[in-house]
Amino acid sequence: MAETLFTKIINRQIPAKIEYEDEQYIVIHDIQPQAPVHLLVIPKKPIPTLNDLDPRDIPLVGGLFLVAKNVMAKLGHADYRTVFNCGPGAQQTVFHLHLHLLAGRSFTWPPG
Repeated sequence: MAETLFTKIINRQIPAKIEYEDEQYIVIHDIQPQAPVHLLVIPKKPIPTLNDLDPRDIPLVGGLFLVAKNVMAKLGHADYRTVFNCGPGAQQTVFHLHLHLLAGRSFTWPPG
C-alpha cells in the first residue's frame, strides 16, 4: 500500500492535532470538520478500505469503537455519530481505514 496522509501523520512527517494515541491507534481532529467535534480514529495498521478487512482484523476494528467511546466520553459527549466511508463513491478520500466521530450538533437521518 502506498504511503497515505495518515501514515505520514502517524510517522510525524506532517503535523496534526492529536487527541489520543496508543500503540495501535491515533485519534486526530479532522481538518475539514463537518460538526463542532469531528475526529478521526485511525488504526496504525494500514488497511485501505473496509473491503480490505479480513477476519484477523476483527480485534482491530472492535478496538476502533472502544477508542471512539473512550475519547468521546473524555470530551463529554454521549451522543455522537460514527461513520466509515468505503471507496470513492462513498467519498472516501484517504485510503487508510478510519472512523469518523461527529458530535456537538443535531444530525438528520438519512444523512445527506
